[in-house]
Amino acid sequence: MRSLFQACYHYRRLASFPCAAEAASPANGYEPWRRYISTSTSKVLPWEASSRETLLRKIDSGMKDGNVEEALQSFGNYKKLHGLPEPQVLNSMIVSLSYMSSRRWLQRAFDMVLSVHQINSNLLNCDSLMKLALALARDQMPVPASTVLRIILESGKLPDVDLLSMVFLHMLKSQVGSYLVSDVLIETCESFLDQVADRREMKKLDPIKNSATLFNMVLESCVNFKCIIKAQKIMELMSLVGVVADVNTVVIASHVFEMVGQRDELIQMKRSIDSLTSLPFLQHYQHFYDSLLSLHFKYNDMDAAAKFLINLHQQRKPSVFFCNGLQKQGAIQIGSGNLKTGYKIMFDPGKVDRGFILGRESQFGLVVLTDGNLLHTEKALAKLIAGCVKSRNMHTLSNLFIMLHKEDIDVISLRDVVNACIQMGWLHAAHDILDDLESAGIQVGIASYISLLRAYEKENKSEELNGLLQQIQKISSVMDDIRTNSPFTIKNIAKIVKDEIPLTHSSLFAALAEEMKHYNPGEHLTLEFNNSILFFCKAKMMEDALCIYKRMREQNIWPTSYTFCHILCGYSSMDMHREITMLWGEIKRRLEYGELDVDRDLLDCLVLDFLKGMFF
Repeated sequence: MRSLFQACYHYRRLASFPCAAEAASPANGYEPWRRYISTSTSKVLPWEASSRETLLRKIDSGMKDGNVEEALQSFGNYKKLHGLPEPQVLNSMIVSLSYMSSRRWLQRAFDMVLSVHQINSNLLNCDSLMKLALALARDQMPVPASTVLRIILESGKLPDVDLLSMVFLHMLKSQVGSYLVSDVLIETCESFLDQVADRREMKKLDPIKNSATLFNMVLESCVNFKCIIKAQKIMELMSLVGVVADVNTVVIASHVFEMVGQRDELIQMKRSIDSLTSLPFLQHYQHFYDSLLSLHFKYNDMDAAAKFLINLHQQRKPSVFFCNGLQKQGAIQIGSGNLKTGYKIMFDPGKVDRGFILGRESQFGLVVLTDGNLLHTEKALAKLIAGCVKSRNMHTLSNLFIMLHKEDIDVISLRDVVNACIQMGWLHAAHDILDDLESAGIQVGIASYISLLRAYEKENKSEELNGLLQQIQKISSVMDDIRTNSPFTIKNIAKIVKDEIPLTHSSLFAALAEEMKHYNPGEHLTLEFNNSILFFCKAKMMEDALCIYKRMREQNIWPTSYTFCHILCGYSSMDMHREITMLWGEIKRRLEYGELDVDRDLLDCLVLDFLKGMFF
């Protein structure tokens, strides 16, 4: 299968660079090279030796004096008369052209490499090719740069990891470069793995094994450009190669899992992180917790979200890393741990590359680092309140407030919550909260009761109003801000309350109003279906995956690009290329009906699979 992939790529690359295919023709001077090979053992004529030496001197002097045009002309004449020169001359020219500031000469160097590669790739030197790749990448020529890197890999040699990191760093500045870098990194890892026949040769993996930053750079670009198929493949290869990841990897992996909807993987990561004795670099873990909480809300799992917030505020671990040998490694589980197809990346919680900069702000704005502690934001509280109200699960919300009160964690203003619910028109939800808090012996203050009373009066809900008046009368004895010698009627309420505070719009009310604009009650169904499809595809149970897809369509739930990505990857892992063509027909129909957005990552992987299946 590996050789088939190389053949497919070779075809694609030749199609992309017609100049390379033309260079191998006799008209371009490579037929004399074949004659030179076949007659190298015969006697060389005196005039021929003189011509060869003269042209070589012209090439050398032209490159040294900066007369590149003359050097290239002499090289062309040499090639016509004697074939290709010695490797030393070739690679010296490639390196010299790589140092030129003009893109024109870089293109000529690249063309030279392609032509030599078609004739005899053994003449090319890995070091000179890496220098050319770096020059091309620095000049923002990502396609030629990636082609040079692939030539190195095809030769069976492994590129220098430090130089490779520099090449990737420049290529990742553009979207096209990011796509190409992802592919090259995947092919590089596969080349490393192909050269390891058994455990005794595992040392060959050390150069790339210790390069977590290299993988982090590429994974982050995959997240930025939503290349999720490539990101998942790279993470699986990290596991196979044995890369020891760092805290940055945890952050990026959590973003990948969040985008796909793999909540189980994030929950397993949380268990691993919770088992650590200390959490240095807490500002990095903020992104992880942010992603996990986001998925709890997307799955409409308000119980899990409330439990998460309680755990977040209870968690107080040392933020200083003690290097005493007792701190164990954490784990990033990819796929089910019960499946043979699962993967696991180990990460060092005390390791982080400070040169690799992550954004300070969390992606979803749900968790924030304040005074060395991770806390929820007002946006997170608004999502929880809205979710509980819409799912009629106010008991969960009240339990959160009661638990935090018992732990003496004063991070939520109960009065603000009740008042915001009243302002949103959720009167019964506000009343349920007041009832639950009252039953737990927690005082909110008479102002919230009066605000609810006024709202009932405005809505002409006399039954609820009279019930609330009786409720206020029962608890009046324990309230300091109420006069108990007056009758409880709506008309003399001003006499009952000492200081009635008018209801004003709060920031929590604004957050709730904003949340309701984007509230999607059916999103969790799509995620659950996609997650089931992903599970069966990873287990190579494609019939079950298709049954889930059909059920999804029967319930009028639109598939997303991730739905087809999972099915495509499942087919691809089993070399089911015929089925992939039928899947492409389904994708086209969904695109025509406007049910699916165009996804470049999905289309890119489709093209690659068509090439593997010889569907040219």
